[in-house]
Amino acid sequence: MRGHDWINTCLPDELILEILRRLDSKSSHDACSLVCKRWLGLERLSRSTLRIGASGSPDIFIKFLAQRFVNVKAVHIDERLSISLPVTAGKRRRRDENSLLSLKIHFAGERNEPKEEECEPFCLTDSGLTAVADGFAKLEKLSLIWCSNVTSFGVMSLAQKCSLLKSLDLQGCYVGDQGLAVVGQCCKQLEDLNLRFCESLTDSGLVTLATECGKSLKSLGVAACARITDKSLEAVGSHCKNLETLSLDSEFISNKGILAIAQGCPLLKVLKLQCINVTDRALMAVGASCLSLEMLALYSFQQFTDEGLEAIATGCTELTHLEVNGCHNIGTIGLESVGKSCPRLTELALLYCQRVGNFALTEVGRGCKYLQALHLVDCSSIGDEAICSIAKGCRNLKKLHIRRCYEVGSKGIVAVGENCHSLTDLSLRFCDRVRDEALIAVGHGCPLKYLNVSGCNQIGDAGIVAVARGCPNLTYLDVSVLQNLRDIALTELGEGCPLLKDIVLSHCHQITDIGLSHLVKNCQMLESCHMVYCPSITAAGVATVVSSCPNIKKVLVEKWKVSPRTKRRASSVLSYLCVDL
Repeated sequence: MRGHDWINTCLPDELILEILRRLDSKSSHDACSLVCKRWLGLERLSRSTLRIGASGSPDIFIKFLAQRFVNVKAVHIDERLSISLPVTAGKRRRRDENSLLSLKIHFAGERNEPKEEECEPFCLTDSGLTAVADGFAKLEKLSLIWCSNVTSFGVMSLAQKCSLLKSLDLQGCYVGDQGLAVVGQCCKQLEDLNLRFCESLTDSGLVTLATECGKSLKSLGVAACARITDKSLEAVGSHCKNLETLSLDSEFISNKGILAIAQGCPLLKVLKLQCINVTDRALMAVGASCLSLEMLALYSFQQFTDEGLEAIATGCTELTHLEVNGCHNIGTIGLESVGKSCPRLTELALLYCQRVGNFALTEVGRGCKYLQALHLVDCSSIGDEAICSIAKGCRNLKKLHIRRCYEVGSKGIVAVGENCHSLTDLSLRFCDRVRDEALIAVGHGCPLKYLNVSGCNQIGDAGIVAVARGCPNLTYLDVSVLQNLRDIALTELGEGCPLLKDIVLSHCHQITDIGLSHLVKNCQMLESCHMVYCPSITAAGVATVVSSCPNIKKVLVEKWKVSPRTKRRASSVLSYLCVDL
């Protein structure tokens, strides 16, 4: 019956709260909060996560939020972001503004330390962190990203009042040993700790933390902390027996530290290393002791060789993810061992690995039947033979990204199209030996959603038309720098790919306004269109895209191609309308 409230009169608070908790987006939460005063109050009770950027004064804003959202368990504060205060209307807007103003006056009176008064208004300070501790008693997860004005005093206040804390991210914060030590003493449930770019820390703080709460710690990240040495890792190895994830980026860690981790943390599952003083000896220890290792990433090492990778492959047979990035002394033999010994491998990334040859991927194709993702960047010794082996052996492949591998041509990609019928994500950037017949095979055999063929200058209309006809679920397409692409391809895309959301047409010299009009006629879900340096696209074409696509958010185009009328029409919709390149 119209005018009768069938929900509020029948459902108790607990049930409405449970419904609100199941909403999957912030916009849905916001919409529900506007229904009535009861739903506004209940929606505030249902919020468990807050994200705060560098808008206004974060210190004051946190107090304001803490009064409204009392059940928050996760707070993310990132000073790289700018998040505006919500704009409301009428009396409610004035009331909120007055409340915020009174908070600002009251909060300013509490700030007695001259050092804090000198802080920029967009920076979180120790007072703001104290407000977090006071306002969110149920806090379990806190991220402080590049909050450089936060010191140990703020962290100490937080730790003393938030004993339920399980995850703490201090990336880029100038927090010293004293603050970290109190975290260890008070937060006995801490599981996840990120100390990337915490430059003031020394071994003292991390050793104390590992000693005090090491039993609960499962994940640790350390990067660019010049005063963290092997001594800290020895403490972690001694006290953090349940550690599962370790990420290290340091010039001051050596084999000694990694050996301590390998011997003391047998449950380790994820290991990411960028330490120039670590050698094969460390990998051998990991391979011998960390038999549950699932993910290994090695970055820019000259001291790692095939011998170390063989040790990992032989010992860590549960490996599912492997990334080798810039390790120029790892070649074919090491990857062969992975193919022979790691049948559960699902993702492999080889970046700037000039010595890895075709036979390595031949073995991966034979032994790793569950491989779902392969990334190859600047691997000059890998060609069609390797890709054919992967295509025939890894038929569950879903993602294939190849960039600047100039020996890869049409033969390998044709094999992918003929064998990998689950492939949804294909990127072939600057693989200039790939021709139309490759995309024809892919269009016939693969349900693509994502395709990037930027710089593949031998691809033309035939290949893109085949994709348009065979891949109706395509949502992303990058065909930039395809000099042979014409309007017929855009016409076919418009007819065959109605779900297309993002398209990159930059440097396509033969595309005209006519092709654009055919594309946008049926691609009503288009959100982003990049078309810089397309000399045959005019202001009329830009206007067509803006006026025909109700969901458009970003158009990248030369400024002089945008008419005043288009500017007026699109200013409230587009993220970027005019970009000078």
